[in-house]
Amino acid sequence: MLKRPKTYYWWCQIGGWMAFWLFSTLVSYMYSQNVTLQSLIDRTVFILAGITVTHAFRHFIIYQQWLQMRLDRLIWRMLAGVLICSLVITAIVDVYKYAFHLMTPQEKSFEFGRFFSIFIIVLIWSLIYILWHYMEKERRYQFDRLRLESMVKELQLKTIKSQLNPHFIFNALNSIRALIDENPERAREAVTELSNILRNSMQAEKVETVSLENEIAMVRDYLALEMIRFEERLEVKLNIDPNTLALPVPPLMLQTLVENAVKHGISRSVHGGTVEIVSRKTDAFHEIIVRNTGQLSTEGEATGFGLQSTRQRLEILFGPLAHFQIENKDPQTVEARVRIPLIHDTHSIHMHKTLTI
Repeated sequence: MLKRPKTYYWWCQIGGWMAFWLFSTLVSYMYSQNVTLQSLIDRTVFILAGITVTHAFRHFIIYQQWLQMRLDRLIWRMLAGVLICSLVITAIVDVYKYAFHLMTPQEKSFEFGRFFSIFIIVLIWSLIYILWHYMEKERRYQFDRLRLESMVKELQLKTIKSQLNPHFIFNALNSIRALIDENPERAREAVTELSNILRNSMQAEKVETVSLENEIAMVRDYLALEMIRFEERLEVKLNIDPNTLALPVPPLMLQTLVENAVKHGISRSVHGGTVEIVSRKTDAFHEIIVRNTGQLSTEGEATGFGLQSTRQRLEILFGPLAHFQIENKDPQTVEARVRIPLIHDTHSIHMHKTLTI
């Protein structure tokens, strides 16, 4: 993984200079048709000097940490570095030609045009190198940001679920306690139902979503316990579209809504009431509705921890299109409504994507 950027650098470094060698040779042939072995050797010496000097310049940039600077401070340093590199390359080529007696009378004096050409070539090299570096830096930043978001969301989910489970267990135990003296045999059945609930609850710690069918099974066991405690005061209605049973939902979400309906609705009414659960597809959403007899008497009942955690998990798992609200539907009924987009961005659930650089 660490060798790939260095490999890319050498491919670009050698490939870029060789492309310039071929281009300059082709231009020379097209315009002057004066391509000799000596001219090819001269260009090769220039290319080798360019590779050597620019590679040394790269090491200097890394050592001085220029690429960590702000762009306004970097520009002047890079221009100065390009100027020095151009002078060094010019000097190397002149020393080579002087040593082998290849210098023309014009080359024995400093030619601004020849130096300017080398300056432009090195400047282009520097711009490409800086651009590549900042693109690399931006990609790494995006990768780190996605990884951080993933870690935060995972931590939020674990925190929410760890707080939900004790809240659920204590309420279920209270339901069983009411059965022990009145009907021991039914209490044993209730223990079995509770064991089913606890098993599903433990499995919920390991996943971000479960199927609605799994949630319905847990809610059935919970309501079976509560129906023994409330007897005829609790009526349950299920209106579940079979096509929605395989759809994903946050674990314990439906359980929380039903528990809230029983605790704040049915238990407060002398005559009890009805809990109705509806699951259906509407437009591009999976809609889950929990209706119960009762009224929201205070604002706090609509913003308690269980309901607030439902909002948080829906947003974390399914994005901003997911929606949850709870309100008084009429003077006798409270309605909690969840809308989950059927086509949602799977990256909002699993952000653990590796970006190769």
